[in-house]
Amino acid sequence: MAQASPLLRGVCLLALCFASSSCVAAAEEAFDVVMHVDNGEGVQEFTVRIHPDWAPKGAAHFKSLVSKGYFAGAKVFRVVPGFIAQFGLPAQPQPEMPAIEDDPVTQSNKRGTLTFATAGPNTRTSQLFINYADNAFLDKQGFSPIGEVVGNGMDVVDHFYSGYGEQPDQGAITHQGDAYLNKEFPKLTMIADTKMM
Repeated sequence: MAQASPLLRGVCLLALCFASSSCVAAAEEAFDVVMHVDNGEGVQEFTVRIHPDWAPKGAAHFKSLVSKGYFAGAKVFRVVPGFIAQFGLPAQPQPEMPAIEDDPVTQSNKRGTLTFATAGPNTRTSQLFINYADNAFLDKQGFSPIGEVVGNGMDVVDHFYSGYGEQPDQGAITHQGDAYLNKEFPKLTMIADTKMM
């Protein structure tokens, strides 16, 4: 019986390698980010668990923003009870950052999930929201969760200041930052800092 040539054996081994999970690099593991927030009654904390396997591009982008301290001092500027709490516009105006590509939606926007806000396809930058309810209708609109609030964290999130609803103007926040928010909406919940664990 003729033996396979070295080249053919190499091709077969390569095919087996691709078919075997042991030869494929493992997906990045989930990681936790502790968020310290001030609701006007002292600083509290909650933890979000980021799942790169849910949305790899979004998870990597969020990790980069946290590592740069991007959210420190930012306000939770849009709080709609029963829907979402949104944050991510910096305390001090910053140049517009490049948008990242969309991730496929692999998880539903359930209560407690963390998701990048968008203005259409491939427009994710720095704004995110936490779902207060099971908002499955957002799934078909391309909103891909990147993580989830864990433990008793939603007890903190549920107490974000909601008295202003959707009044804060995102354009004014983008161009003026805290100078605008502190004057017009002084009771907003503030993100004091974020820390990767």
